[in-house]
Amino acid sequence: MAKSEVKLIGKYSSPYAMRVKIALNIKSLEYEHFEETLNPKSDFLLQSNPVYGKVPVLIHHDKPICESLVIIEYIDETWSSAPSILPSDPYDRALARFWASYIDDKWFPSMKSIIIVEGEEERKPYFEVLEEVLERMEDAFEKCSKGKPFFGGDMIGFLDIAFGCFLGWLSVIEHRYERKLLVEAKAPALVKWAERFAADPSVKGLIPETDKLVEISKSLQIKWRAAIGKK
Repeated sequence: MAKSEVKLIGKYSSPYAMRVKIALNIKSLEYEHFEETLNPKSDFLLQSNPVYGKVPVLIHHDKPICESLVIIEYIDETWSSAPSILPSDPYDRALARFWASYIDDKWFPSMKSIIIVEGEEERKPYFEVLEEVLERMEDAFEKCSKGKPFFGGDMIGFLDIAFGCFLGWLSVIEHRYERKLLVEAKAPALVKWAERFAADPSVKGLIPETDKLVEISKSLQIKWRAAIGKK
């Protein structure tokens, strides 16, 4: 497969773009990467994703596919002979999709709110959401993994990617606000899972360094607060 057949418009700090990179690595696919600054958004991005103007965008044979979870499913279906990313069993597949949707609904929006708001009291309800998510995902891990190392079983799968892509940003929250969330006392299975996930060959080197993400988070904090002020 020629490298130019597959292109990815992504961003170093984007957990959603990281999802696609992991999926491409699992399938051992070569691709051409375009780093998006978003300041301003490039014409290439706006032409490829005119509806949302967001990364990631996968381009395969000049056809753009948007939204990270949609892209992962596309990769899994298009390159079906390589290791599967989604579970083969229909119920397990539905369960993985459910929890991935739950994560997108609850996890990063709460992290973003923690960064945006100014006071400790204002952050409290968002920290409570993160703790609730970890509690639920600890339980989900037991059900989905069936005693194996990952949500997807023996190998990283759809739900592992959907959740694990946020580990770098979780470190940012823990570092900036001096509050450890992923702890063995509350989520022992997830702590071990996170270590395995970060060390996996398909993930290694993709989780951004915490210090770099912290600096990015400070810039985003200014941007997000300004956006709220304009409303």
